[in-house]
Amino acid sequence: MNIYQASIEDLEGISELFNLYRIFYRQPSDLDAAQAFIKERLINRDSIIFAAVNDGTYAGFTQLYPTFSSVSMKRDLILNDLYVHEDARKLGAGRLLLDAAKEYAIKTGAKGLSLQTAHDNYTAQRLYESYGYQQETEFMSYHLSVASVEQG
Repeated sequence: MNIYQASIEDLEGISELFNLYRIFYRQPSDLDAAQAFIKERLINRDSIIFAAVNDGTYAGFTQLYPTFSSVSMKRDLILNDLYVHEDARKLGAGRLLLDAAKEYAIKTGAKGLSLQTAHDNYTAQRLYESYGYQQETEFMSYHLSVASVEQG
């Protein structure tokens, strides 16, 4: 299993995995939109994507978004996406991708890595907890959706 930071040459393979990731989270399949989204992230360098490739086949990916912590005055990373193809599960790709994300965070001097997962995604929760991720209890998370608010 080869883990490396993805580039534009990985667009097709990562986009296919990203589309499957979105389907997993009950979104409609849209490979063209997935490819456009990933292409924009890679070209603008506003996310860091690691690929897991096994015998020439894209097995999984993780995508990190940089942000900052005002309180600590340090860089922080949001591990927004982690997906391993069904056929590659149990091969260690998820763990290797988490290792790559952690190594990147350390190398760039980040405060840490944050992530969210669905309440019923017990497999991912076990994986994250086995890596030392702790469920947030100090702060409550809120979200304001503005996508449907008309802009005047």
